[in-house]
Amino acid sequence: MSTSTRSTVPRPDAKPDARKTEWAQAAESAGAMASHAGSAVGGMVSDAGSDVGRRADNLASSAGTGIKEMGDRLSRSGPHGGMLGSATQAVGQSVHYGGEYLETAKLSGMGRDFAQIVRQNPLPAVGIAFGLGWLLASRMRN
Repeated sequence: MSTSTRSTVPRPDAKPDARKTEWAQAAESAGAMASHAGSAVGGMVSDAGSDVGRRADNLASSAGTGIKEMGDRLSRSGPHGGMLGSATQAVGQSVHYGGEYLETAKLSGMGRDFAQIVRQNPLPAVGIAFGLGWLLASRMRN
């Protein structure tokens, strides 16, 4: 009575072609397992990245709500007449709109908007980046 078991280790008495086939099958199954493990790790990293992005967007939205309310309070509590009243109302309205933008666009939307502005105005963007880099470098030296 003989039982046949399949082994991935080649038998010493096996023909050279059979050894190659068994090693090729072992390598193929190891490659498939590595590919599966890589896919699983990639999925976990992607999930973690999207979770961080969602949290950042939620924080930005909360900050936007607070900024919007601060603009409303500034408009309500400041003077309403004269030149100072007009300035207070304009600042309050600007703060309100900035908070509203942050609340609705969140961090991801702001990134898209920033990229679009840089694409539309590349030379000023490079000039501003150069100026900010120079300013930071001069501050770091002092």
